[in-house]
Amino acid sequence: MEKVGVYPGSFDPITMGHVDIIERALKIFDKVIIAVGENQEKNYLFSVEERKEMVKEATKHLKVEVDHFSGLLVDFVKEKKSQALIRGLRAVSDFDFEFQAALMNRKLDSSIETVFIMTRGKYCYLSSSVVKEVASLGGGLQDLVPDSVLRRIKEKYSGKKR
Repeated sequence: MEKVGVYPGSFDPITMGHVDIIERALKIFDKVIIAVGENQEKNYLFSVEERKEMVKEATKHLKVEVDHFSGLLVDFVKEKKSQALIRGLRAVSDFDFEFQAALMNRKLDSSIETVFIMTRGKYCYLSSSVVKEVASLGGGLQDLVPDSVLRRIKEKYSGKKR
């Protein structure tokens, strides 16, 4: 049986930390599906289609599938015939949130496992929120996001006043 892992996130935008987790997950799973989340209560910088396209561009060197979901993540995982969720952990604060989410997902569907992959030290401070904040203040993002994402961020912020 093919081992399929789903890596969910908002990816608003995708960072080098995300790419690192995906590359490492491919050593564990036969197939990784990157699931771009859609939550009506969140304000995104990029639309779901833009986020999917950025993920595709950032992972074009990898054998992955990119899709999006809204609603219950466990329903998406079942639909994709996956056995596991992939989650990256940067710090203890991530663990608290991710542990609760993993337990809730297990309650909703006990057949789905959650696999945690620790971030590399050089990415432990990196998040999409930090990238957006630095970008909004005109800071440099080299080595924090893929080049294709950097271009899109610059386009988004070029018309905004700081």
